[in-house]
Amino acid sequence: MNLTLIVLIILGLVVFYVIFIFNRLVVLRNRTKEAWADIDVQLKRRYDLIPNLVETVKGYASHERGVFENVTKARAAAVAAEQTGDPKKVGEAENMLSSTLKSLFAVAENYPDLKASTNFLELQRELRDTEDKIQAARRFYNTNVRDLNIKVEKFPVNLFAATLGFQKKPFFEIENPEQRDAVSVKF
Repeated sequence: MNLTLIVLIILGLVVFYVIFIFNRLVVLRNRTKEAWADIDVQLKRRYDLIPNLVETVKGYASHERGVFENVTKARAAAVAAEQTGDPKKVGEAENMLSSTLKSLFAVAENYPDLKASTNFLELQRELRDTEDKIQAARRFYNTNVRDLNIKVEKFPVNLFAATLGFQKKPFFEIENPEQRDAVSVKF
């Protein structure tokens, strides 16, 4: 009888421990999903601002058509990549978009009237604010991914994590080292 009781207690503790691990992993997975949703919201805000910025600059620099086309294409590619939900693809597309935005701001530097335009200045401020929020959302996402990945890899949780359906998540990283620099606009 004592042996049966001891086995039941040990079995009960193992079941309790697996439930505890599962619940902790669910919390970390959901925080990671929430963090990705925060990035998604900020990227959508960015995508909404870019056409307005392009149209404002177009009014002053109509002969810079190639720059506008590149920004529009990069925005479309970023929106398409964002739909995949794959941090690697989104990061690559965002790198391309950041590059084209730099060229757009370079064009804007050549037009003094544009630099003084209230509409342009407001759009530029909004874009800068959005870029800051994207940075914060990326850090929040990567922090949650780090926590989840550590938990999934640590012993003894790693013995149960894969069985319970939990896997490591990829970080939201920038592939091109040049893209690590913030978009700077000089007047």
